[in-house]
Amino acid sequence: MKRLKSGPDLKMPDLKMPDFLVDLYWDLRDRHLLPLVGLLAVAILAVPFLLGGGNSGEEPPPATAGISSAPSPERAGSKLIVVEAKPGLRDYRKRLRDHSPTNPFHQRYTSPVLKGTKLGGGENASTSSSTSKTTSSSTEITKTEKSDGTTNTEVVTETEGEGGSSPSGGAGGNGLSLVAFAIDVKIVRSETNADGSKERAEPEIRRRVVPPAALPGAKTQVATYMGISPKTQQPLLLISDAVSAIYGEATCLSGVETCQLIEVATGMPMTFVYGPSFTRYKIIVLKVEPVVTGHG
Repeated sequence: MKRLKSGPDLKMPDLKMPDFLVDLYWDLRDRHLLPLVGLLAVAILAVPFLLGGGNSGEEPPPATAGISSAPSPERAGSKLIVVEAKPGLRDYRKRLRDHSPTNPFHQRYTSPVLKGTKLGGGENASTSSSTSKTTSSSTEITKTEKSDGTTNTEVVTETEGEGGSSPSGGAGGNGLSLVAFAIDVKIVRSETNADGSKERAEPEIRRRVVPPAALPGAKTQVATYMGISPKTQQPLLLISDAVSAIYGEATCLSGVETCQLIEVATGMPMTFVYGPSFTRYKIIVLKVEPVVTGHG
Protein backbone atom coordinates (compact mmCIF):
# COMPACT_ATOMS: atom_id res chain seq x y z
CA MET A 1 0.00 0.00 0.00
CA LYS A 2 1.40 3.25 -1.01
CA ARG A 3 1.63 6.01 1.34
CA LEU A 4 0.11 9.22 0.36
CA LYS A 5 2.42 12.09 0.23
CA SER A 6 1.51 14.91 2.46
CA GLY A 7 1.94 18.53 1.72
CA PRO A 8 4.99 20.48 2.45
CA ASP A 9 6.08 20.43 6.05
CA LEU A 10 5.19 23.62 7.91
CA LYS A 11 7.63 24.79 10.44
CA MET A 12 6.30 26.66 13.46
CA PRO A 13 8.14 29.81 14.20
CA ASP A 14 9.93 29.91 17.46
CA LEU A 15 7.99 32.31 19.76
CA LYS A 16 9.88 33.60 22.71
CA MET A 17 8.18 35.46 25.59
CA PRO A 18 9.83 38.52 27.06
CA ASP A 19 11.87 37.85 30.10
CA PHE A 20 9.84 40.12 32.40
CA LEU A 21 6.58 38.31 31.48
CA VAL A 22 8.18 34.97 32.20
CA ASP A 23 9.45 36.24 35.54
CA LEU A 24 5.99 37.70 36.36
CA TYR A 25 4.30 34.40 35.48
CA TRP A 26 6.53 32.33 37.70
CA ASP A 27 6.25 34.83 40.58
CA LEU A 28 2.42 34.73 40.44
CA ARG A 29 2.47 30.96 40.22
CA ASP A 30 4.80 30.59 43.19
CA ARG A 31 2.57 32.88 45.27
CA HIS A 32 -0.67 31.22 44.12
CA LEU A 33 -2.02 34.47 42.63
CA LEU A 34 -2.81 33.24 39.12
CA PRO A 35 -6.51 32.47 39.90
CA LEU A 36 -6.99 35.94 41.36
CA VAL A 37 -5.47 37.59 38.29
CA GLY A 38 -7.79 35.51 36.10
CA LEU A 39 -10.87 36.62 38.04
CA LEU A 40 -9.82 40.27 37.77
CA ALA A 41 -9.40 39.94 33.99
CA VAL A 42 -12.83 38.33 33.58
CA ALA A 43 -14.46 41.02 35.77
CA ILE A 44 -12.85 43.83 33.76
CA LEU A 45 -14.14 42.33 30.51
CA ALA A 46 -17.64 41.67 31.90
CA VAL A 47 -18.32 45.14 33.41
CA PRO A 48 -19.11 46.95 30.12
CA PHE A 49 -21.56 44.22 29.12
CA LEU A 50 -23.32 44.26 32.51
CA LEU A 51 -23.69 48.07 32.57
CA GLY A 52 -24.88 48.59 29.04
CA GLY A 53 -26.65 45.37 28.32
CA GLY A 54 -30.01 46.28 29.94
CA ASN A 55 -30.75 49.27 27.67
CA SER A 56 -29.48 47.87 24.41
CA GLY A 57 -32.52 45.82 23.41
CA GLU A 58 -35.38 47.76 25.00
CA GLU A 59 -37.45 50.39 23.22
CA PRO A 60 -39.96 52.77 24.83
CA PRO A 61 -43.58 51.74 24.25
CA PRO A 62 -45.42 53.74 21.61
CA ALA A 63 -47.53 56.60 22.92
CA THR A 64 -51.26 56.35 22.30
CA ALA A 65 -52.88 59.58 21.13
CA GLY A 66 -55.66 60.93 23.35
CA ILE A 67 -55.06 58.52 26.20
CA SER A 68 -52.99 59.60 29.19
CA SER A 69 -50.96 56.86 30.72
CA ALA A 70 -51.20 56.38 34.47
CA PRO A 71 -48.09 57.28 36.46
CA SER A 72 -45.93 54.36 37.42
CA PRO A 73 -46.24 53.35 41.04
CA GLU A 74 -43.36 54.37 43.28
CA ARG A 75 -42.10 52.80 46.39
CA ALA A 76 -43.55 54.09 49.66
CA GLY A 77 -41.38 56.71 51.30
CA SER A 78 -39.40 57.54 48.15
CA LYS A 79 -41.19 60.87 47.56
CA LEU A 80 -42.06 63.68 49.97
CA ILE A 81 -45.48 65.22 49.39
CA VAL A 82 -46.12 68.70 50.84
CA VAL A 83 -49.77 69.55 51.38
CA GLU A 84 -50.86 73.15 51.93
CA ALA A 85 -52.49 73.68 55.35
CA LYS A 86 -55.72 75.67 55.48
CA PRO A 87 -56.59 76.03 59.17
CA GLY A 88 -59.12 78.81 58.72
CA LEU A 89 -60.61 80.66 61.67
CA ARG A 90 -60.59 79.06 65.10
CA ASP A 91 -63.83 78.49 66.90
CA TYR A 92 -64.34 81.31 69.41
CA ARG A 93 -65.83 78.85 71.90
CA LYS A 94 -62.47 77.09 72.13
CA ARG A 95 -60.44 80.30 72.31
CA LEU A 96 -62.61 81.81 75.06
CA ARG A 97 -63.43 78.67 77.01
CA ASP A 98 -61.63 80.01 80.14
CA HIS A 99 -63.24 83.45 80.02
CA SER A 100 -66.78 84.59 80.47
CA PRO A 101 -68.20 87.00 77.90
CA THR A 102 -68.57 90.65 78.90
CA ASN A 103 -70.32 93.61 77.39
CA PRO A 104 -67.70 95.96 75.91
CA PHE A 105 -70.12 98.91 76.12
CA HIS A 106 -70.73 98.49 79.86
CA GLN A 107 -68.71 100.71 82.22
CA ARG A 108 -66.70 98.39 84.45
CA TYR A 109 -64.58 100.94 86.36
CA THR A 110 -65.84 103.89 88.32
CA SER A 111 -64.18 107.29 88.17
CA PRO A 112 -63.09 109.13 91.35
CA VAL A 113 -65.79 111.15 93.09
CA LEU A 114 -65.10 114.87 92.74
CA LYS A 115 -68.26 116.11 94.38
CA GLY A 116 -67.76 119.31 96.37
CA THR A 117 -64.31 120.11 94.97
CA LYS A 118 -63.51 123.44 93.36
CA LEU A 119 -61.03 124.24 90.65
CA GLY A 120 -59.29 127.57 90.63
CA GLY A 121 -57.90 129.93 93.25
CA GLY A 122 -60.79 130.43 95.65
CA GLU A 123 -60.46 131.84 99.14
CA ASN A 124 -60.43 128.43 100.85
CA ALA A 125 -57.95 127.01 98.36
CA SER A 126 -55.48 129.84 98.85
CA THR A 127 -55.71 129.53 102.64
CA SER A 128 -55.09 125.75 102.64
CA SER A 129 -52.22 126.15 100.18
CA SER A 130 -50.45 128.75 102.31
CA THR A 131 -51.00 126.66 105.43
CA SER A 132 -49.52 123.53 103.86
CA LYS A 133 -46.42 125.45 102.81
CA THR A 134 -45.71 126.88 106.25
CA THR A 135 -46.56 123.75 108.26
CA SER A 136 -43.90 121.29 109.35
CA SER A 137 -43.72 118.55 111.93
CA SER A 138 -41.03 117.57 114.36
CA THR A 139 -40.68 114.48 116.52
CA GLU A 140 -39.09 114.53 119.96
CA ILE A 141 -38.07 111.36 121.80
CA THR A 142 -37.88 111.75 125.56
CA LYS A 143 -36.25 109.16 127.80
CA THR A 144 -36.68 109.28 131.56
CA GLU A 145 -34.75 107.03 133.88
CA LYS A 146 -36.47 105.70 136.97
CA SER A 147 -34.90 105.15 140.36
CA ASP A 148 -34.59 101.37 139.78
CA GLY A 149 -32.51 101.89 136.62
CA THR A 150 -35.28 101.27 134.10
CA THR A 151 -35.87 103.55 131.16
CA ASN A 152 -39.24 104.85 130.01
CA THR A 153 -39.39 106.08 126.42
CA GLU A 154 -41.98 108.60 125.23
CA VAL A 155 -42.45 109.70 121.63
CA VAL A 156 -44.05 113.10 121.10
CA THR A 157 -44.75 114.49 117.65
CA GLU A 158 -45.39 118.22 117.31
CA THR A 159 -46.70 120.20 114.36
CA GLU A 160 -45.27 123.67 113.88
CA GLY A 161 -46.90 126.38 111.78
CA GLU A 162 -47.75 130.05 111.80
CA GLY A 163 -49.89 129.71 114.92
CA GLY A 164 -47.18 127.94 116.96
CA SER A 165 -46.84 124.22 117.74
CA SER A 166 -49.44 121.71 118.75
CA PRO A 167 -48.85 118.15 120.02
CA SER A 168 -49.75 115.26 117.69
CA GLY A 169 -53.18 113.77 117.92
CA GLY A 170 -54.88 117.18 118.28
CA ALA A 171 -56.34 119.47 115.69
CA GLY A 172 -52.99 119.74 113.89
CA GLY A 173 -52.47 115.95 113.51
CA ASN A 174 -52.95 114.10 110.25
CA GLY A 175 -54.40 110.89 111.77
CA LEU A 176 -51.23 108.72 111.52
CA SER A 177 -50.13 106.62 114.49
CA LEU A 178 -46.67 105.30 115.39
CA VAL A 179 -46.85 101.65 116.47
CA ALA A 180 -44.15 99.51 118.11
CA PHE A 181 -44.12 95.96 119.46
CA ALA A 182 -43.83 96.07 123.23
CA ILE A 183 -43.20 93.13 125.55
CA ASP A 184 -44.14 92.15 129.07
CA VAL A 185 -41.04 90.68 130.67
CA LYS A 186 -40.30 88.96 133.98
CA ILE A 187 -36.81 89.36 135.49
CA VAL A 188 -35.41 87.34 138.43
CA ARG A 189 -31.98 88.20 139.89
CA SER A 190 -29.90 85.73 141.92
CA GLU A 191 -26.29 85.60 143.08
CA THR A 192 -23.98 83.43 145.17
CA ASN A 193 -22.32 84.95 148.25
CA ALA A 194 -18.76 84.36 149.40
CA ASP A 195 -19.85 81.78 151.97
CA GLY A 196 -21.63 79.75 149.28
CA SER A 197 -25.17 80.82 150.14
CA LYS A 198 -27.49 81.94 147.37
CA GLU A 199 -29.46 85.15 147.46
CA ARG A 200 -32.50 85.58 145.26
CA ALA A 201 -34.38 88.84 144.76
CA GLU A 202 -38.10 89.22 144.26
CA PRO A 203 -39.30 88.74 140.66
CA GLU A 204 -39.82 91.99 138.75
CA ILE A 205 -42.37 92.27 135.98
CA ARG A 206 -42.05 95.11 133.49
CA ARG A 207 -44.94 95.75 131.15
CA ARG A 208 -45.09 97.30 127.71
CA VAL A 209 -41.34 97.62 127.21
CA VAL A 210 -40.80 99.44 123.91
CA PRO A 211 -37.64 98.73 121.87
CA PRO A 212 -34.84 99.49 122.15
CA ALA A 213 -34.74 98.87 125.91
CA ALA A 214 -31.96 97.57 128.19
CA LEU A 215 -32.83 94.65 130.46
CA PRO A 216 -33.02 94.76 133.40
CA GLY A 217 -32.04 98.46 133.22
CA ALA A 218 -29.66 101.09 131.89
CA LYS A 219 -27.11 100.56 134.72
CA THR A 220 -27.11 96.78 134.29
CA GLN A 221 -27.41 96.08 130.60
CA VAL A 222 -27.50 92.29 130.46
CA ALA A 223 -29.52 92.20 127.24
CA THR A 224 -31.23 94.77 125.04
CA TYR A 225 -34.70 94.19 123.59
CA MET A 226 -34.43 95.10 119.87
CA GLY A 227 -37.98 94.37 118.69
CA ILE A 228 -39.38 91.29 116.95
CA SER A 229 -38.27 89.21 113.98
CA PRO A 230 -40.25 90.06 110.82
CA LYS A 231 -40.33 86.36 109.87
CA THR A 232 -41.21 84.58 113.11
CA GLN A 233 -42.66 87.50 115.15
CA GLN A 234 -40.43 86.40 118.08
CA PRO A 235 -38.51 88.84 120.37
CA LEU A 236 -34.88 89.64 119.58
CA LEU A 237 -32.32 90.18 122.37
CA LEU A 238 -28.87 91.75 121.90
CA ILE A 239 -26.42 90.16 124.38
CA SER A 240 -23.95 92.30 126.37
CA ASP A 241 -20.19 91.65 126.19
CA ALA A 242 -20.16 91.21 129.98
CA VAL A 243 -22.30 88.06 129.72
CA SER A 244 -20.10 84.96 130.16
CA ALA A 245 -22.73 82.21 129.80
CA ILE A 246 -26.29 81.71 128.52
CA TYR A 247 -28.66 78.91 129.54
CA GLY A 248 -31.92 78.17 127.74
CA GLU A 249 -33.33 77.39 124.30
CA ALA A 250 -32.89 80.16 121.75
CA THR A 251 -31.85 80.69 118.14
CA CYS A 252 -28.52 82.43 117.56
CA LEU A 253 -28.81 84.92 114.70
CA SER A 254 -25.38 86.61 114.90
CA GLY A 255 -22.00 85.57 116.26
CA VAL A 256 -19.47 82.81 115.64
CA GLU A 257 -17.67 81.96 118.88
CA THR A 258 -19.93 84.06 121.12
CA CYS A 259 -23.57 84.61 120.25
CA GLN A 260 -24.46 88.31 120.07
CA LEU A 261 -28.08 88.33 118.85
CA ILE A 262 -30.62 85.66 119.84
CA GLU A 263 -34.26 84.98 119.06
CA VAL A 264 -36.26 83.74 122.06
CA ALA A 265 -39.71 82.23 122.26
CA THR A 266 -42.49 83.72 124.36
CA GLY A 267 -42.65 82.05 127.76
CA MET A 268 -39.20 80.42 127.45
CA PRO A 269 -36.86 81.29 130.38
CA MET A 270 -33.35 82.45 129.51
CA THR A 271 -30.61 82.70 132.19
CA PHE A 272 -27.64 85.03 131.69
CA VAL A 273 -24.44 84.97 133.82
CA TYR A 274 -23.35 88.59 134.05
CA GLY A 275 -20.32 90.46 135.37
CA PRO A 276 -17.27 89.47 137.43
CA SER A 277 -19.46 88.35 140.35
CA PHE A 278 -21.30 85.89 138.04
CA THR A 279 -24.73 87.25 138.90
CA ARG A 280 -27.56 85.34 137.25
CA TYR A 281 -30.50 87.07 135.58
CA LYS A 282 -33.44 84.98 134.44
CA ILE A 283 -35.43 86.82 131.75
CA ILE A 284 -38.81 85.52 130.56
CA VAL A 285 -40.75 87.30 127.81
CA LEU A 286 -44.40 86.89 128.81
CA LYS A 287 -46.12 88.34 125.73
CA VAL A 288 -45.69 90.60 122.71
CA GLU A 289 -48.27 93.19 121.73
CA PRO A 290 -48.40 96.25 119.45
CA VAL A 291 -48.72 99.59 121.21
CA VAL A 292 -49.19 103.12 119.90
CA THR A 293 -46.17 105.24 120.72
CA GLY A 294 -47.29 108.48 119.05
CA HIS A 295 -49.42 110.15 116.41
CA GLY A 296 -48.47 111.85 113.22
